[in-house]
Formats: sequence, structure tokens, C-alpha cells
Amino acid sequence: MEISLLRKLGRESKDYLAITFGLMCYAFGWVAFMLPYQITTGGATGICAIIYYVTGIEIQISYFIINAILMGFALKILGPKFSVKTIFAIVVLTFFLWLFQRLMEGDDGKLPLLLGPGQDFMACVIGAGLLGFGIGIVFCNNGSTGGTDIIAWIINKYKDVTLGRMIMYCDIVIISSCYFIFHDWRRVLFGFCVLFIMSIVIDYVVNSARQSVQFLIFSRKHDEIAEGISTQINRGVTLLDGKGWYSKQDIKVVVVLAKKSQSLDIFRLVKDIDPNAFISQSNVVGVYGEGFDPLKVK
Repeated sequence: MEISLLRKLGRESKDYLAITFGLMCYAFGWVAFMLPYQITTGGATGICAIIYYVTGIEIQISYFIINAILMGFALKILGPKFSVKTIFAIVVLTFFLWLFQRLMEGDDGKLPLLLGPGQDFMACVIGAGLLGFGIGIVFCNNGSTGGTDIIAWIINKYKDVTLGRMIMYCDIVIISSCYFIFHDWRRVLFGFCVLFIMSIVIDYVVNSARQSVQFLIFSRKHDEIAEGISTQINRGVTLLDGKGWYSKQDIKVVVVLAKKSQSLDIFRLVKDIDPNAFISQSNVVGVYGEGFDPLKVK
């Protein structure tokens, strides 16, 4: 019981550390590249950026207020576990947005143009990459930065739609409305560039973290290998009956579906038990069910 509790606390601690790192990347992308070049995008942070450009109200203030309202919906629909991590993310991101602005602003109170004047597009690309990378890390650890992320997670809970795509749909309206405030299509186009890059990076980070592999293991010590994978790596194992065509001998095939991050552990375990084992590893498009992603179809 104590070991199980320690493992759970360890996993939760890793989640919060990873979420903190992702939020740090996200906040730095906004303060270093988006705000100085007056580039906006979708989501609650995009709305807050527009407010900042028009009124001068710092982004973290309006961000905190908007998300405090949205959290009322998340608490009811997504449950307390998601809400706790989201509240944590909102508070931490608010702090990082404030911190990086204080660290980077000049004596005149303005943020510097790190890439120099006229480098709006490069700032758009680099900033969007940092934003997408940060959000992707947060999503991989069951967190959220609030805003339209909450809407995306609510839909993703019931439908098997990628998070990046859902955020893109939600944010198109916000970016398009930018024109009615600034009357500048250039800002709108930059906003869509940021949105496009972010969605690609988010999906890449999330899918990379969740990528699964399939092993076919042929060995005379199949019982030991199956037991080791089941107890030491905590993955389910299936034994299939087979027959070698050349040898005409009956064999057992160990079939394992695992996370890609567990591949090296499986290879090491098999090598320790049977160095002469024959192993086939292949990537799988998707694995759904217990221990993997839930099946979300009607």
C-alpha cells in the first residue's frame, strides 16, 4: 500500500514539474517574441494580448480574470483532478508572465525586440514554436493552460479529436476578430501563422509522448520473458502458438504492446534472459484500451 502511494506521489510530482517547465517555455515565448512584436493568436492569452495592445493592461492580469471564470465550467465537467492541475497551471503561468516581463523590460518599461526591428515573421515562427512546445508538454502531463484549452479538453473527453485541431477550431474566431480592432490584415495573417505552427508542434509533442510499439518475441524461454515483462515493466503479455516452417517445431510467440519509452527496458530484459532471442519491433498507429488511450467513439 505504501509503495503504491509513493509511486502515485512520484508520478504526480513529475507531472507538476513537467507542467511547470512547459509553462515556463510558453510564458517566455509570449514575453520574448509575441508581445514585443505585437503578434497575437487565439485562446484566452490571445484575447489578453489584444487587451494589452489596446489598453496597456498587462497580460497576466486579464489572463487570470478570464481563466477564473472558465474554471467554474472545468470544475464541474472535467473533475477535481484536472481542475487542480489547471488551477496550478493558471497561477504558475500568471507568475511566469509577470516574472519574464519584469526581467526583460527596459528602463522605459517596454519589452526589447530581441531579433531586431523588422523581424516580425521570425518572431512569429520562434514564438509559435515555443508556445506549441510548452502547451504540448503541459497536455502530455494531464494539465492545461486554461482558456480554449479547457474547451478542447472537454470535447476531447467525449470525442477522439486531436487537441491541436480542437484548439485551432476554437481560436479561428478569436484571431479573425483581431481585424475589427486593429483594421490590419497583417496582424490577422501573423495570428493564423502562429496558430498553424502551434497546432503542428502540439500534435507532434503529444503524439511523440504517446507513441506505442508492438513486440513479437521468439524465444525458448518465453515463460521467463513473459513473466519479466509483466512484473518488471508492468505491461500485459500475450502468448501465441506458432510453428517454425523450416524446423517444423512448435514455438511460442510473446506479443507485447508498450509505450515507445519502454522499448529499451524490454530489449534489456529479453537480452538478460535469452541473448539468442529473435525480436521484431514495429510502431503502431494507435493503441486503445486499458493502460493506453481510452476508446472515444459512440
